[in-house]
Amino acid sequence: MLIAIIVVVVLVLLVIFGITGFNKLRSTDISAQEALGGIDVQLTRRADLIPNLVETVKGYAAHERAVFDEVTAARAGLAAAAKSDDVPAKAAADAAMQQALVKVNAVAEAYPDLKANVQFLDLQKQLTDTENQISFARQYYNDAVATLNKLVRTIPWMFFSGMAGVGTRQFYEAPAGQNVPPTVDFGTSTPPAAPPPPAAPAAPAAPAAPAAPAAPAAPAAPPVASEPPPAPEPPSAPPA
Repeated sequence: MLIAIIVVVVLVLLVIFGITGFNKLRSTDISAQEALGGIDVQLTRRADLIPNLVETVKGYAAHERAVFDEVTAARAGLAAAAKSDDVPAKAAADAAMQQALVKVNAVAEAYPDLKANVQFLDLQKQLTDTENQISFARQYYNDAVATLNKLVRTIPWMFFSGMAGVGTRQFYEAPAGQNVPPTVDFGTSTPPAAPPPPAAPAAPAAPAAPAAPAAPAAPAAPPVASEPPPAPEPPSAPPA
């Protein structure tokens, strides 16, 4: 009888422990999913602000078509990513939108009247607030994912992950290369001329031919002998 009671108690404890593990994993996974939903809300809110921003900037810089096309494409990608559960796709669309907005702000820097526009300033403030909310939601999600992944990979909770239908989740991380600031071409300046090709190196000068040695001077002619002095006259004979 005592053994039966012990067996029943053990079974009850195992059932309670199993239910506890199941609920713990499920509740942690739900928290991560809700955190991801918070990111989706903010991404959608930012995407909704983009059309008004583009129209406002167009009123001052309608010729910056390339920038507007990039922002519009980034908004479409962001709106689509917000509706999916693909975390890397959300992060990539978010990063592309940030890069496009940097270019819009760079365009605004070239137009003082646009920078002073009340509607533009209000949209900028709303976008900044939304970006802050996205940063908070992203951190909250990553914390929830870290907690979930730790449970799924450690004993004893890992034994209940299959029963609970819970696995590890991916972190919300920016794609590689997105930290590089974008370049903006306003199309108002002519492209710089190509640098001239380097001059060909001058041929080395031929060495100067050595000077021919001077011809030796001709020996001086011997001095001409002077005429011998005249012979003395013989003395005259004495008178007889």
